Amino acid sequence: MLTISAQDVDRALTETMLVDALQVAFRDGMVQPVRHHHAVERPDGAASTLLLMPAWNDFEAAGTSEGGFIGVKIVTVSPDNNSIGKPAVVGLFLLLNGKTGEPVALIDGPRLTTWRTACASALASRWLSREDSSRLLIIGAGAMAPFLVRAHCAVRPIRQIRIWNRTQANAEKLAATLRAEGLDVIATDDLDGALGWADIISSATISAEPLVKGARLKPSTHVDLVGAFTPELRESDDEAIKKARVYVDTREGATKEAGDIVQALASGALTRDGIVGDLYELARGEKQGRRNADEITLFKSVGAALEDLAAGIAVYKAMTG
Repeated sequence: MLTISAQDVDRALTETMLVDALQVAFRDGMVQPVRHHHAVERPDGAASTLLLMPAWNDFEAAGTSEGGFIGVKIVTVSPDNNSIGKPAVVGLFLLLNGKTGEPVALIDGPRLTTWRTACASALASRWLSREDSSRLLIIGAGAMAPFLVRAHCAVRPIRQIRIWNRTQANAEKLAATLRAEGLDVIATDDLDGALGWADIISSATISAEPLVKGARLKPSTHVDLVGAFTPELRESDDEAIKKARVYVDTREGATKEAGDIVQALASGALTRDGIVGDLYELARGEKQGRRNADEITLFKSVGAALEDLAAGIAVYKAMTG
């Protein structure tokens, strides 16, 4: 069994490779049981959360398990870790042979998740952003941000990038890192101005207050919302939702977990029928993406086990030839 580190994942994948793999996965479908969610109580500290997210190739549809895979991501969320200098969220991805059930690879969970999340956003952008989109705004300068930049650059001719973050110094630091990769990047403290400047807006924050204001969006913008992964958090306001054609990665996940969708449904700014499509429907050609150059599109993701499995398979195959 291979043990695959974060650095191994970075060496194995390219953005285009993974975007293509995700498109095939959503087109063909995989089996995704409801994820397991357990509270781990502790008498000496805050409870942890244990998440188990399984998926496997659809062997029934394929008529064979030969060449297929089973995968499960195991994640723990331990709030007390922050006080001892450890990450609150840790995990790994276990990949197994679909025919025999034998483990074939143990993959760094956080890095695999970061890659598949960014590339799912880029996959959506293939259908939803203008093909000539050249200006990218990144909201948030956390671990996801550089991966989102590279993923969006892989599918659109991005020439200028602006980064906004509540802590300006972090935006400056990330901008410098990306400039060293040859990208035209600056940090900005003018979020409202940047919203109106961008062709693509990609936001990855844990904000409880909307940052993407509909009143600031210009026609033709594509909005990509990656953060706000609980019903209480939100990155866009009702006006942004109302002005946009709204898409999600999965309807079931987004309508239950994504604050941008859950709160808009509760306020009446959005109806379930108002969600135009998801990545399954887009990949299968069942729903139309962008219809014209002027409309505003909005994509909200919460992640899916299918994405983890597709990414895990891509890493494993790249490393084993």
